[in-house]
Amino acid sequence: MTIEDVKKHIRDVYDFPVQGIVFKDLTTAFKDAECMRFFEEEMYRLYKDKGITKVIGIESRGFIMAPILGNRLGVGFVPIRKKGKLPAETYEVSYGKEYGADVIQLHKDALVADDVVLIHDDLLATGGTMKAACDLVKLFNVKKIYVNFLVELDFLKGIEKFDKDIDVKSLIHY
Repeated sequence: MTIEDVKKHIRDVYDFPVQGIVFKDLTTAFKDAECMRFFEEEMYRLYKDKGITKVIGIESRGFIMAPILGNRLGVGFVPIRKKGKLPAETYEVSYGKEYGADVIQLHKDALVADDVVLIHDDLLATGGTMKAACDLVKLFNVKKIYVNFLVELDFLKGIEKFDKDIDVKSLIHY
């Protein structure tokens, strides 16, 4: 399977979630076993030699591939969730999104300073959510942060939001 093959499985949904937006629906790729294997293999290839100690997924679509990759790398999975969804003490970061403001949280005991972290989400648009996730992880003074997306919408220039010391990779570009 190639990137072009996977792109054929990603559906465009017009005017979702609001008028004028073309939503890249990855659920049509997720339901295909070959696409899922492609995502897993490509991400594993990118990160197998990076010394990753934790894979973080961002609620909710980041929860699909992050645990799979964590398992493949032999490391744990850590969820970043929306405010009020984690049961223990948390750190939190507020941020602006395309459609309003939001807050994400991470358990205070989720990471340690020696961690090398990969933060995963399905799609990079404007970069607001992932930038907030990076800011949240930086509160732990981890050794290194890697960021990964399945899809990047290049024309929105979300990658420009990230600090230069953060290694950002996307598998598919539009």
